[in-house]
Amino acid sequence: MEPQWLTYGKRLQAIASSGLHFARDQFDRERYEEIASIANEMLANLGSVPIERIEGLISDFAKGYATPKVDVRGAIVEENKVLLVREKSDGLWALPGGFADVGLSAAQNIAKELY
Repeated sequence: MEPQWLTYGKRLQAIASSGLHFARDQFDRERYEEIASIANEMLANLGSVPIERIEGLISDFAKGYATPKVDVRGAIVEENKVLLVREKSDGLWALPGGFADVGLSAAQNIAKELY
């Protein structure tokens, strides 16, 4: 199990990366850039390495949703009925779910998506 501060730094870095990719205005971009800077400083301090090394680790930073691109799905069955949702990408019906977030277990991600 990794140290909690390492988990926090990686999650903040992922939030900043996704936020910068999807941000629509300059004020949001500034906020996500600040989060990225704080996360990079945390990770550099934890690893006792120069911040430039941390900044260069993620080649696709801010180029999409920051996950390992693992999809999670969960089923809710009640009274012989199954909950389905329409996918935003294609409009088809599917079990509820989506990309897993960094720093959460599969079970935590599924619970988050179902909520």
